[in-house]
Amino acid sequence: MTTYLIRRLLWLIPVILVVGAVTFILMHNTPGGPWDTDAERRQVDESTRKSLEAFYGLDKPLWRQFLAYMIGDWNNKGEFVCGLPCGNFGPSYRQRGVPVEAILFRPPEDENGNLKPWYYSRFGYSLRLGILALVIAMGVGIPIGTIAALKQNTWIDYLSLLIATAGISVPSFVIAIFLIIIFASGLQWISVIPRSWDSPSVWILPAIVLGFGTLAFTARLMRTSMLEVLRMDYVRTARAKGLAERTVVTVHMIKNALIPVITILGPSLAGLVTGSFIIETMFAFPGMGRAYVQAISQRDYSMIMGTTLIYAILVALANLSVDFIYVLVDPRIRLEE
Repeated sequence: MTTYLIRRLLWLIPVILVVGAVTFILMHNTPGGPWDTDAERRQVDESTRKSLEAFYGLDKPLWRQFLAYMIGDWNNKGEFVCGLPCGNFGPSYRQRGVPVEAILFRPPEDENGNLKPWYYSRFGYSLRLGILALVIAMGVGIPIGTIAALKQNTWIDYLSLLIATAGISVPSFVIAIFLIIIFASGLQWISVIPRSWDSPSVWILPAIVLGFGTLAFTARLMRTSMLEVLRMDYVRTARAKGLAERTVVTVHMIKNALIPVITILGPSLAGLVTGSFIIETMFAFPGMGRAYVQAISQRDYSMIMGTTLIYAILVALANLSVDFIYVLVDPRIRLEE
């Protein structure tokens, strides 16, 4: 187990290097630059641009800029500045003087000048929204899939399939607009852009929109798994022993049908946290996704690189967690050393 874990963690290094290289090449070949002043891509004057590029090291060759970010480099004073291995994601070119890691992980100050808890940071907001969306997806998707399998070929089953198909096929931004029209513009139950995100009620609509696709996928997966379990010999044996139907369903069927569903918990959470760009932008949510979209439009190179690599690490760790969840849920599975 330990050898397997070490080997998988070491594989993160080439993954991060490849993701970083692709991101670096794409953003440097995109029109515009970090010194654009407006939507028309007007630049600062030439002397100021050269001073800024020299200060941030953007006057160096691209290969050296990439190595400086991924590993480290010597600055103009002859001092070695460690890069990504030391948790240094570089300085933001738009919020000058502020490192990227501070923008993403540092919470704001309260009225007394003290830092708020970590979950008020951009990463904390995105993580909380992703967890809430996952809870809604699993809490609703699992029962829907279970009931649909038990009531196969009834109107309940057809309704669940309709919901699942809509959740998978309809884009999240379309669902967001639809719900905003109903609950914000029509019923006026919520505000489209809340003044504060401290109230739990303002989180419900973004979480539902974000988690609806995962809810639909979970419902379909749970239904398929339950239908497979229904045909197993141990289910027929449990019923032949005279066990109550509720006991057969909850103890024997759901427990085994949940195995494929539980294994997607890690990737689903990573997907919800990393896939919230559009939702955070539409609801003006103060998370990483919104900051990422803004960084792309502003050509904030360090911000783009840092956020992309954080998302890549989250997805890789989530995929790694699947193997260990398999072992915990099904003892018959063993990880090869």
